[in-house]
Amino acid sequence: MEKKNAFTKILAIVGTVLAWFPILAPISLSLILFIGEGRFLLDYLMPAELFPFALAGALLLLWAGLRARSHWKLIAWGLGIAVALLVGSQALAVVTGLASGATEPVGFWWILVLVTFGAFVVALIAIGVGGILLLRDLFKPSRLPIESH
Repeated sequence: MEKKNAFTKILAIVGTVLAWFPILAPISLSLILFIGEGRFLLDYLMPAELFPFALAGALLLLWAGLRARSHWKLIAWGLGIAVALLVGSQALAVVTGLASGATEPVGFWWILVLVTFGAFVVALIAIGVGGILLLRDLFKPSRLPIESH
């Protein structure tokens, strides 16, 4: 039975906001700095630093998606892949010496860490898209059956 009540909608709204926060925060801050000082600086590692917000949002979205039986698979897969890629990119950086600075950030290993981290960001975006799709389904007006005369 689908539950599209107010509680499910609140879960989905809060979850979507939290899921998008790690993606939109660095972009917003960069734009504010660019407008204010004329310099464009982007902290591309901020999505990893703000991952606890995305994790909380994804868990709320997963709960809402399971209650509504809508888009929960996209959210679950996105969350699983995001966690694996974040752990993988950090482990790779530590093992190769990039995290400690023992290895210069150039070459194959640097590119592999950046590509893995980029895929993590794409997984976060997929979770956010799942939240938007879930919200669309939750707030879509339900159709009443048409009576035939």
